[in-house]
Amino acid sequence: MTKEKTRCPWAPADNADYVRYHDEEWGVPSYDDAHLFEMLTLEGAQAGLSWSTILNKREGYRKAFAKFDPVKVSKFDEAKEAELLLDAGIVRHRGKVSSTISNAAALRAVQKEHGSFATYLWSFVDGKPVQNARKAMGEVPAKTEISAALSKDLLKRGFRFVGPTTMYAYMQAVGLVNDHLTSCFRYREVGGRLRKRS
Repeated sequence: MTKEKTRCPWAPADNADYVRYHDEEWGVPSYDDAHLFEMLTLEGAQAGLSWSTILNKREGYRKAFAKFDPVKVSKFDEAKEAELLLDAGIVRHRGKVSSTISNAAALRAVQKEHGSFATYLWSFVDGKPVQNARKAMGEVPAKTEISAALSKDLLKRGFRFVGPTTMYAYMQAVGLVNDHLTSCFRYREVGGRLRKRS
C-alpha cells in the first residue's frame, strides 16, 4: 500500500483536475509567453468564480483564443468578440472577453520593449523565484508589495483584470513565487529548501 502524497490543502485528492494542476504545473517557473498569457487570462477570468470552473473550461479557452497566441488574439475584431460571447466553452463575460483581446495587444507592446513578456515579468523578482516557507494556508497573503507593483505597472500599460490579488495568484501559478506549503511534496521539487532545525 503506497502512502498518499501530502499536498497543499487546496488540491483535494478526489479532484483529478486539481491534483494534476497542483502536481504538474502550479508553482513551476514558466518562461513561455503563450503560457504566461494563458495563465494571465485564466486568473483574470476566475474573478468571482471558482478555480475548478476555470480548469473545466481551459480547453475551451485554448480553442477560443488561438492557443493563446498573442499576435492572433490581438487581431480579433468586434465580430470575433461577439462570437466569443456566445461560446459556452469560456466564461461569457463581456469585460473578461474584451480584456483578453486588449491584453494581447498590451502584451505585444511589452514583447517589443523587453524582447519577451517573460523577461519583463521575471524582472519583478530579479530573475529567480521567491522561495517562501509557508507552513499553513493562513500564512499565505492575498497580495504582496511585488504583486501590487506588478499590478500597477500592468495597469499603466493598459492591461485589465490585473489587480494586486489576481497578480499574486498569477505569480504563484507561473512560479515567480513558490507558495507550496513546506509539508507539500512539491515544495522541494520546485526549489524550496527546508531549513535544518538547530
